[in-house]
Amino acid sequence: MDFNPEDRRFLAEINVVPLVDVVLVLLIIFMITAPLLYRGIDIQLPASQTNTIAPDERLVVTVEKDGKIFLNKERVPPDNLEGAFAAARDRNPSVSVYLRADQAVPYGLVVRVMDAAKQAGLAQLGMVTEPLKTR
Repeated sequence: MDFNPEDRRFLAEINVVPLVDVVLVLLIIFMITAPLLYRGIDIQLPASQTNTIAPDERLVVTVEKDGKIFLNKERVPPDNLEGAFAAARDRNPSVSVYLRADQAVPYGLVVRVMDAAKQAGLAQLGMVTEPLKTR
């Protein structure tokens, strides 16, 4: 079979198969990312004189494995922790404290943080843990 360059014909049609492939990939990407972009409904609530639901104030105390203590993402020296707890209690007497401590933190440091919260008069103290992974 001889190949003659004069017998060559040019296609005057657009090959749509790659275009369909690209469109389907974009459609799949859009379908996956669209639910992740949902951020809520923007509304403006009306104002009222009385508020029946008071927002709960929560303090999150984080103790890293190297002993650094953070109160709501702000570093606090261990000596000033009781004062920070007392200031939060003065703002809101029903404030809750959530303690997040690395499992490598010495037990004594965790007890000192808990004791500072109790000494400041904070009654609601919770420990943040991760659930066990089931098999």
